[in-house]
Amino acid sequence: MTRMSVFNSPFLLGFDQLEELMDSVSKSANEGYPPYNIEHINENMIRISLAVAGFSENDLEITIENNQMLIRGKRQAEPERAYLHRGIAARQFMRKFVLADGMDVEDAYLENGLLHINLLRPEPEISVRTIKIRS
Repeated sequence: MTRMSVFNSPFLLGFDQLEELMDSVSKSANEGYPPYNIEHINENMIRISLAVAGFSENDLEITIENNQMLIRGKRQAEPERAYLHRGIAARQFMRKFVLADGMDVEDAYLENGLLHINLLRPEPEISVRTIKIRS
């Protein structure tokens, strides 16, 4: 069965990369660890907060690849312990967020077991071009 695409309209030219990006995001959206919030701070700022209890600054890494922000967490090996109950997840993770063109990471910090990442949204530029028609 072929999948019907929203981008198969003849008026949407060159959006095939966007469709691939949306497929990639929908696949990773089902992952629930670590939980996160996305907060609207003001017109130009968004804050992503991830619950990373037990992770230190050295265990976390934030990278930007193309328009994707990747947040990775990997705890250092700890000595073997005998747990009676282990309810605090300490597994490694990778969270992926797609950033719009021009979005930039302003700041990242750990506070009370939360990793906060502040993103700045650029002011939109309105551009009008006139194309000369040759004869």
